[in-house]
Amino acid sequence: MREQDAETVADVLELLTLNQEALSACIDELALHLMKTGATELHANIKCALTTLDTNAQGISSAIGLLRGHGSR
Repeated sequence: MREQDAETVADVLELLTLNQEALSACIDELALHLMKTGATELHANIKCALTTLDTNAQGISSAIGLLRGHGSR
């Protein structure tokens, strides 16, 4: 992959990661509200899904590092 193409892909992945983080924060706020209203099972399900998002975000961050030449191959 050309260096410029890799940089473009890394930029797009970084923007998607920022969007994912913003959505996660919003969903977390809703989950806290649900917990306070007694929907503890739903809150637990949402927290589990948010954990998956966090795990995937770590993988995306690693890929960004590789594309930018900051990670091991």
